Amino acid sequence: MSTTAQPRAAVKVAPRTIRLLLVDDHAMVRQGLRSILEREADLEVIGEAADAAGARAAAREHRPDIALVDIRLGSGSDRGGIALCEQLVAQCPHTDVVMLTTFVDEQLVREAIDRGAKGYVLKDVDVAELTRIVRAVDRGARGFDTQSSAVMQRSTTVATQPRPTARESEVLVLVAGGASNRQIAIRLGISISTVKFHVRNLMDKLDASNRAGMVTIAAQRGLL
Repeated sequence: MSTTAQPRAAVKVAPRTIRLLLVDDHAMVRQGLRSILEREADLEVIGEAADAAGARAAAREHRPDIALVDIRLGSGSDRGGIALCEQLVAQCPHTDVVMLTTFVDEQLVREAIDRGAKGYVLKDVDVAELTRIVRAVDRGARGFDTQSSAVMQRSTTVATQPRPTARESEVLVLVAGGASNRQIAIRLGISISTVKFHVRNLMDKLDASNRAGMVTIAAQRGLL
């Protein structure tokens, strides 16, 4: 007698739980973050630390997926968290680091990423933005809030732009000081035509139409 095969019941897979370590020297900040993050079913705070030593110990013991680290960890330092980030990346490769900050500074954003941070987040972002960033980093992507992302894009654009050569930089400084082509030629021991050649190259690299614009753009890009 034949029997009809019964369809198999669908197997439900439980969502992955992302395990978090909170590192901030202010207990109220840690408590606030914990209360916000643990409302999400897939997020679990497995540890807290108030300093770098505690964070390293907690990371080794609990092996969190992500460490949320205050960039100003420790008194009197704007970069205590960045130093810790570099240590965690080296010592705990299983843990990704997301920097938390009260302000966006282009140099600090770039330095944090260079030291291995996978994200950079302002502390006043809303819950949806913070959890989106945490989940993105857990998936292997980078995570930035809107302001930090804009800073990263500007920084990347500047980094890929052609930079003046050493001689062009000398010419640029003298132009910025108001020197004429003849004065620059005498100062650097080169011909006036060579000075004009360097000035044209500088204007091309800086996308400037005149000497004044060249100096203004160079100053904006930190070349002076």
